[in-house]
Amino acid sequence: MLPISSNISLYWLDRKMRRAKNYADWKEAALEHDALSGLEKWKHKEASKSYDYQNIRTRLDAIKKLRKQKDDIGLLFALNEGIHGNQGGMGKSILYTAAKFGTKALIEEYVDEIVDALEHISQLPDTIDITKEDKIDFFERASLCFGRSALMLSGAGSLGYFHLGVIKALFENQILPNVISGSSAGAIFAAVLGTHNDDELQAIFDSELLLTPLQLQPNEKPKGLTRKQMDSASLQLTLESAIPDITFQEAYEKTGRMISITIAPVEEHQTSRLMNAVTSPNVFVRSAVMASCAVPTIFTPVMLMAKNVYGESQPYLPDRRWIDGAVTDDLPAKRLARLYGVNHYIVSQANPLALAINKGEQNMPIPKSIKNIIRFSSHEILKSSEQFSRRYLRILPDVGKTINLAYSVLAQDYEGDINIVPSFTFVNPSKLLAQLNSDEIRALVEEGERATWPQLERIRICSSIGHKLEQIMDHHSAHSIERFYKVKRPKSTRAKSPKKVKRVSDKS
Repeated sequence: MLPISSNISLYWLDRKMRRAKNYADWKEAALEHDALSGLEKWKHKEASKSYDYQNIRTRLDAIKKLRKQKDDIGLLFALNEGIHGNQGGMGKSILYTAAKFGTKALIEEYVDEIVDALEHISQLPDTIDITKEDKIDFFERASLCFGRSALMLSGAGSLGYFHLGVIKALFENQILPNVISGSSAGAIFAAVLGTHNDDELQAIFDSELLLTPLQLQPNEKPKGLTRKQMDSASLQLTLESAIPDITFQEAYEKTGRMISITIAPVEEHQTSRLMNAVTSPNVFVRSAVMASCAVPTIFTPVMLMAKNVYGESQPYLPDRRWIDGAVTDDLPAKRLARLYGVNHYIVSQANPLALAINKGEQNMPIPKSIKNIIRFSSHEILKSSEQFSRRYLRILPDVGKTINLAYSVLAQDYEGDINIVPSFTFVNPSKLLAQLNSDEIRALVEEGERATWPQLERIRICSSIGHKLEQIMDHHSAHSIERFYKVKRPKSTRAKSPKKVKRVSDKS
C-alpha cells in the first residue's frame, strides 16, 4: 500500500493529466504517475498470467538472432510461420488499462522488431533465393493474417466536432488508420479525411478552417432560449466548403484512405448501404455524406449522385431516397471486416444515445456475465417487437416505422476494441442539431484531443504491424478511374455516313 504522500502526489498527477494543454505534457505526467505507482516496474517484468510471455520472448529472440546473422531466408521463413495481432494474447485489453502509458516492455519490443523485420524484407533486392513473387506472396498472406485497424466515427449531430479532435490527435502522431467509416456527423469528418491528402490535411488543421462556423460570427452567442438549428441549406453549404466534388474511387486514388459512409433507406423493405470505393466507386462522396446526415423528419431524404460512363453527373438509383446512416448501422464493423479484412476497431463515440446506453451498462452493479444476458434478452425483445410491427401493424404504417426505427437504434453495438469517448455525461438537447460558435466548436475539438491522448500508445502498439504492411502493399495510385471514361463526341462532329450516289448510265 502506498503512503499518504504518494497518494497525494498521484492525485495531483491525475489532475495535471486532465488539465494538460498538449500531448507532450500529458505523456510526461502519465510516465511520472506510472513511476510513482510502481507500474513502471510492472511494465519491465515479463512474467504475467495475462499473456503468453514465453511464446513472445522465444519468437523475439529467434527473429533477433536471424537478423544478426543476416540470414534473410531464415528470417522470411520465421515470419512466414505467422504474424498475428493477438500473438500470445498480447492484444488483451487488460494489458493496456493497467498503466497510464503503454504496456509490457516485452510486447513493445516485439512489435518494434517485427516492424523492422518487415521493412528489411521489403527492401531486399530480388534474388533467386528470395524473388519478388516470394515477397509479394508473403506480404499478402501476412496482411490477411494480421488484419487491419479501422477508425469508426459515430453519429453525433453538432457534437461531431469531437471527432475532429480525435482525428487531429491520431494524424499528428502518425497513427491514423487507413480504413475509416462514418455515419451522420461522423460521415462529414470521414469524408474530409478521405478527400484530402496529408499535406492538405495539415493545412486544414493549421488554418483552423473547420473551426469557423458558417452562419454565426466567430464569438457570437445564441440569443434567447432557442438556438438556430442546422437546416438542409446550411448543411449543404458546410459540405461544399469542406468536401471536394469527387467520387469514392477518385478519393481513394488521391489519398489511399478507404472511407465508408453509412446510409439508411427510406423504403421499408430496403437495407442500409455502406458506400465506398468497393461497393459504389462512382458515387460522389459529398452526396453520400448529405444522405448520411439526413436526420429523419428533420432533413429531406436524399437522392445520391454518381458519375456515368462519360464522367458526367447523374442520379444513382433515382427511385431510391436515403437518410441518416446512424439509425441502422452507426458502427459497421461486420461490413468493414468483410470488405477490408478489418479485425481491430477504434471507435470515436459521441452519439448521445450510445453514450447513455454504454454508461448505464457500466454503472450497473452486477457481474459482466449478467450484463451480457440482459443485453441479449433486451435485443430479443426488441427483435420480437420489430417482427410484430411488421406483421400486424401494416394498417398503421407510422407506428410500425417508429417501432422499426427504435429497434434499429437500440439493438446496435456501440463499442469497439478501443473506445474514445468524451468526459461529459449530459448533452443539452438544443445543441444536438444547432449551429455552434467558434468557442463551442473549439471546446469540442479539444475534448476530442484530450480523450484520445490516453489511448494513443495503445493504438500505436496494436496497429504498428498492420500499418507497416499497408505501407508496403500500398497500390492506391496505380489505378486511374478516369481512363475508363468514354469521350462523348458532340453530334456535329460525328462522322456522317456517305450519301448514296446514283449511277447515271450513258445514253447513246
